[in-house]
Amino acid sequence: MEKLTLIKVGGKIVEEEDTLRKLLNDFSQVEGYKVLVHGGGRSATKLAAQLGIESKMVGGRRITDAETLKVVTMVYGGLVNKNIVAGLQALGVNALGLTGADMNLMRSDKRPVGEVDYGFVGDVKEVNADLLASLIHQGIVPVLAPLTHDKQGHMLNTNADTIAGEAAKALAKHFDVTLMFCFEKKGVLRDENDDESVIPEIDRTAFKLFVEEGVIQGGMIPKLENSFQAIDAGVKEVIITQASEIHLGKGTRVF
Repeated sequence: MEKLTLIKVGGKIVEEEDTLRKLLNDFSQVEGYKVLVHGGGRSATKLAAQLGIESKMVGGRRITDAETLKVVTMVYGGLVNKNIVAGLQALGVNALGLTGADMNLMRSDKRPVGEVDYGFVGDVKEVNADLLASLIHQGIVPVLAPLTHDKQGHMLNTNADTIAGEAAKALAKHFDVTLMFCFEKKGVLRDENDDESVIPEIDRTAFKLFVEEGVIQGGMIPKLENSFQAIDAGVKEVIITQASEIHLGKGTRVF
């Protein structure tokens, strides 16, 4: 199977002009078939404040009421997504910006109300991988916004890590997929105060040990759990790295 690199970048990198320009340059140098998935939370919070809409968070996750849903649809599906697409087109990359509603690419169910009512937030149920793969085979580079739909006419706010993971799993039927999660560190660190202490490779046994020893903790645990789920579903490898190193293949390899 042909190789595909699916890269997820956080909001901060794509929301500031200088970091976005550098990211797009690096992304344009990634060889072969590729997909970019982006966040955009800070821009959404900023626009919501300008419109007098309060942003509510619980445990780092946004509560998406009806007004907030309008804002995230505008920001993720419009402003952030189209800035990325325009930037890539300027570099000769034939990018196409998409949400889960476009071509019914990703259908979600609205998250049921548990202890917390997250509002209009989607849990992905179905990915149209055949259609996505046919676009990629035509030389198109999909740029996916963190939005899905319920096929009942409603958009749903959806975590960008989830979009990346679900797209990677679905595309594993068609390609040899490498999934990359980019964040501000060079990889998973043995010592969070030493940016050079990157753990080069982690398998399940090492992961379990690192968690028990407290080396891996906090938000990195769900990121790695998601990575192992992706590998179970057929993704070849997951790389956790810094955005500036996506075209170098550096970072922590999860397998």
